[in-house]
Amino acid sequence: MAVLTFGSLVAVAAYSVVLGSNGWLWFVWVLLGMLTAGLAASGSR
Repeated sequence: MAVLTFGSLVAVAAYSVVLGSNGWLWFVWVLLGMLTAGLAASGSR
């Protein structure tokens, strides 16, 4: 999941550089990051 989150960060950043920033993409990426952090926290118990 962390690899997916990091890969999507790279993709969103590249999209923003080439085509301009898209707020919805960053919003979805933040949600994905929070989901990843939540799964990591719940899995470490």
